[in-house]
Amino acid sequence: MDKVRVAVVDDHPLFRQGVVHVLTCAGMDVVGEGASAADAIALAQGRLPAVTTLESITPDVIMLDANIPGGCVAALRAIGDPRLVARVLVLTMTGDEEQLRQVLAIGARGYVLKGVGGHELIAAVRAIACGDGYISPTLAASMMARTGAMAAVRSSRPDPLADLTHRESQVFTLVAQGLQNKEIGRRLDLAEKTVKHYLTKIFEKLQVRNRVEAALLAKVMADSTSFALQPERHRQLVDDRAGRVSNLTQRLMAVR
Repeated sequence: MDKVRVAVVDDHPLFRQGVVHVLTCAGMDVVGEGASAADAIALAQGRLPAVTTLESITPDVIMLDANIPGGCVAALRAIGDPRLVARVLVLTMTGDEEQLRQVLAIGARGYVLKGVGGHELIAAVRAIACGDGYISPTLAASMMARTGAMAAVRSSRPDPLADLTHRESQVFTLVAQGLQNKEIGRRLDLAEKTVKHYLTKIFEKLQVRNRVEAALLAKVMADSTSFALQPERHRQLVDDRAGRVSNLTQRLMAVR
C-alpha cells in the first residue's frame, strides 16, 4: 500500500514528538500535528499546514489523545462526518472501559494504551489505515478477563497451547505481542504467506476466530499459568535436544 499519512494530536509536546519519530522511522508520513480538539477537526478537514509536501494533506489516520483540550468526544463527533476520510486512533494513559465503549460507538477505529511499544503502535496505525479496527491486546484481554468472558476457556481447556508445534508457538507469541504478519515473517525468516498458513492452523487448534481472540487467550494463559510448559512437554523438548546432540556427535566422530 502507499505510505500511510498520519496526524498526531496530543497536548504534550515531548510525547507528541516521540510518536512522530516512531512513525517517521517506520516510513509513514506525518502530515500534521496538533494539541486540541479544534486542531484535530482542522487536520481531518485538511486545513492546517502539513509538515510534508503532498498533493493532499488529509491524513489517513489521526492519532488522538483521549484527554485533549476541547474533548476527545467532541473531536470524534465532528471527525465522524462521513464526508471525511480520516480514521481515528485514540491514545490513552489508562484503560477506561466506559470511555472505550463511548469512543468506539461514535466512530473511533482503535484504542491504544500510551504505554505500548513502537511495534504495537505501528501495527495499530497500519491496521486502521487498511480499514480494520484495533484495540491493544493487553487492554482487551484485561477487560475480558474481568468480565469472565474467558472463564469457560480456562476451565474446559487447561492447556490450549499443548497442541501447538514449536514454530506455531513462536508465531502465536508474536501475534500476542501485536505484530503483523509481515513483521512476524521478518522475525522468524518466513514468507508472509507461510505466516498466514501457520495462523490458520493456530486459530483452528486454539478454537479462536482471529488475532484479537488469540491475544485474549494468551493473556488468560499468562495470568493462570505464566505459559509454563507441562512436564511431559518439557521432557519431550529435552529428549529432542539430546537426540540432536547425539546425532551430531556421531557425525563428527565419523568424520574423524
